[in-house]
Amino acid sequence: MTVTLTTGCSADLDGVMNVMGAAFAEEFGEAWTRAQCSGILPMTGVKLLLACTAEQVVGFALYRTVAGDSELLLLAVAPEAQGDGVGRALLEQYIEDSKKNDAESIHLEVRDGNSAVRLYEAAGFQQTNRRKNYYRGRGGAQFDALTFMLSA
Repeated sequence: MTVTLTTGCSADLDGVMNVMGAAFAEEFGEAWTRAQCSGILPMTGVKLLLACTAEQVVGFALYRTVAGDSELLLLAVAPEAQGDGVGRALLEQYIEDSKKNDAESIHLEVRDGNSAVRLYEAAGFQQTNRRKNYYRGRGGAQFDALTFMLSA
């Protein structure tokens, strides 16, 4: 699969929401709404990075870099593109962008048990905290969040 990384904008939210709906299981309560995504895009330091084939968006990373800190807000890859290095490419570009924007530290948060934990650890991120019962999923189920940091 040939994938190109490109900067996205609010006009790309249909593709982003399609990937988010397919990549995040509803039971865990991790996905953002369209209103949340469109609301954060105009904020200072926020960037939307898209992974696209010739036909569609197959992954994205949403992040912000402000005052020396960078935070990965969302990273998702469509199920049909998982295992092809799309997530790794998005993460590597995010880290590179963070460093170019003078981030001193790079942060992210992920649900405990999410397979992306292995991706983040392989990139050098270290777990810094556990937020008990942070995510609220379907039927009131609760899941811990793990916070990670990478020094830039």
